[in-house]
Amino acid sequence: MTRSDATTGLPGPATDTDTAALLRHFLDELRALTPLAVWAHGSLGGGDYREGRSDLDLIAVLDGPVTARTAWQVGRLHARLRHDRLAALLHCTYLTPATAADAARRHLTWAHERLFRRTVTPVARRELHTFGLVLHGEAPKALLPPVSDIELDAFVVRDQKEFWRPAVDRAPLWERDVWVDLGLLTFARATATLREGRLISKREALDLLPTLGAPAEVVEDVRRRRYGGPGEQVPHRAELTRLFLGPAIDDLVAAYG
Repeated sequence: MTRSDATTGLPGPATDTDTAALLRHFLDELRALTPLAVWAHGSLGGGDYREGRSDLDLIAVLDGPVTARTAWQVGRLHARLRHDRLAALLHCTYLTPATAADAARRHLTWAHERLFRRTVTPVARRELHTFGLVLHGEAPKALLPPVSDIELDAFVVRDQKEFWRPAVDRAPLWERDVWVDLGLLTFARATATLREGRLISKREALDLLPTLGAPAEVVEDVRRRRYGGPGEQVPHRAELTRLFLGPAIDDLVAAYG
C-alpha cells in the first residue's frame, strides 16, 4: 500500500490492525471486479485516522461500465464484509476511466450500509491528489484529472452557503453529535482552504476553531469524542454551535462568495 507521493504503509505505528485486515478482505473480494485502482482519502489518507471512529473513505476505479450487474456484485461484496466490526464505516465510490473526469456525475457508492449514487466532490478529488493512499493499482494522477483552485474554492463556498447554512436553522439536527462535530470541523476546514489554499486535517481544524471564535467548551467536547479523554457532554452544545456557525458562515460566504 502506498501514498500517491510514494511513501508507504498505513497511517499509524502498526499495519497489522483491524483496519488493515478489513482493507485486505475488501481488496480480496474486489478482485472479481478487476479494479484498475483503489484509493483512500479522508482521515485514512491524511494521517488523522482513528480506528473505530473514522470512516474509511475509498474510491475504486473499475475497468468497464458500471451496470446493474456491477451494482449487484458490489452489494454482494459489501454484504460479505458485514460481520467485520468496522465494515459499517467502510464507504466506497466506484468510478471508471470514462466517468472519472466528470465532477458533477453521480457514481455508484456503498456507504452507510446501502447502495446509492453520489459525486466525488472537488474536496475529495484534491485530497486524492494531495495525500491519497494507493491501496491497489494506479495513482490518482494517472486516472483522475486535477482540481483547480477556482473549482475547489467555488465548491467550498457553495457547500457552506447551500448545505450548511440552511442546516443551521434546523435546530433538531444539532441535538445529534455528528452534526455538531461535522458542522464545526467542516467550517474550519473550509476557512483554511479559502484563506490559505490548503486542506487541513480534523485535528488541525480543532486547533483552528477557537481562533475563529468557536465556543471553546464545545470544541473540547468534539476533541474528546474524536480522540478520547475524560469529560462530560457540554450542556446546550447545539445552541452554542448554531449561534456561532450561523454568523460565521454568513461572514465567510460574504468574503469569498
